[in-house]
Amino acid sequence: MYTGGAAAAAVETANAIKSSGAIITLEANEFMKILAKTKEPLVVTAEGGVFKKNFRYITSYKGLFFHTKAQDPIRLPEGTELIRASAISIPD
Repeated sequence: MYTGGAAAAAVETANAIKSSGAIITLEANEFMKILAKTKEPLVVTAEGGVFKKNFRYITSYKGLFFHTKAQDPIRLPEGTELIRASAISIPD
């Protein structure tokens, strides 16, 4: 059960997810295919993992959000605008 600020944060996160629509998780090679379809893709990336380090990436294409997670950094296409975030939270 959430209390105080944690409850407010949980509601805010749930509302953000509802407003953004579906987040589609892809394998890294499929994620790269999405990036290849965009002239100057925008990608948000963050390092994650509690016991095992991973690299998360998210981008949008035609109104949908695409996400991938990899054990090693992905080499992004030239011309990609990269935003480094402290975390990317993808609900299960």
